Amino acid sequence: MRRAGRPSTSPPRPRAAEPEQLGFEGMPERLFVCTPSRLGAYADCPRRYRYSYVDRPAPPKGPPWAHNSLGASVHTALKNWYALPVDRRRSAALATLLKGTWVRDGYRDPEQERAAFRRALGWLESYVATLDPETEPLGVERVVAVKTGVLAFNGRADRIDSRPGPAGAELAIVDYKTGRAGLDTDDARGSQALALYAYAAERVFRKPCRRVELHHLPTGTIAAHEHSPQSLTRQVSRAEETARDIMAAERSVADGGDPDQAFPTAPGPRCGWCDYRRTCPAGAQTPGKEPWAALDRVADGG
Repeated sequence: MRRAGRPSTSPPRPRAAEPEQLGFEGMPERLFVCTPSRLGAYADCPRRYRYSYVDRPAPPKGPPWAHNSLGASVHTALKNWYALPVDRRRSAALATLLKGTWVRDGYRDPEQERAAFRRALGWLESYVATLDPETEPLGVERVVAVKTGVLAFNGRADRIDSRPGPAGAELAIVDYKTGRAGLDTDDARGSQALALYAYAAERVFRKPCRRVELHHLPTGTIAAHEHSPQSLTRQVSRAEETARDIMAAERSVADGGDPDQAFPTAPGPRCGWCDYRRTCPAGAQTPGKEPWAALDRVADGG
């Protein structure tokens, strides 16, 4: 027995999958509860998924990323701008809103942080100038959820607009982006997260929701795509296939299988940006990025 008060030196123990229920013939299979980030983690790298959602205690993460702090600050400022009374939704309010939501983690030094703040404020002022302050979105940071035969999906959409269409009101999913430039219709069309938001919003609000938009604040550009019912269904099917793969891997671990084989690594350029690079044997072979490295790409428009 390990003596009380002494730290354990054993590696993280994989968290067992949820206890398997005694089944009866014809019982429905347990739904996979997920968010876009959970599905995306597995699609990017099954090992990263394991470190995030399976191993308990989870391995330690690296330091916080400045570009995540910047993005979170801008997103929250926009949410709070819409929470203001209509007569106060002016660009003059943005500096106070951004200062109140500013996340300071990850920056190299105060000078870089101040430069990032000024840049973010400029983005917000330019973007808000394109908005009608009297137009109320249907939802801001709105959670939508839907169940399929495999998934119990929920996610928080940055904004859900209600816009006039040929046969009445139609919904549009708006996602704010503060990272890399060069987003185009292919990015909007291929985004599984946006498609799942649209699929869920259509069922929550019982109105057509086929349009998805990526609003890139640094450049003021919008990348949009009009889904069809068939293309949304294809995206949902892809998400279900990912969920089946995850559940199979979790069952393998719960049955005593090797976690490294159930959740293999997917080495690549993303390894340098991974929160678990120092824990992952494959990721450790890739040089890590400084926490503020992505800010230079944003500043350069890349």
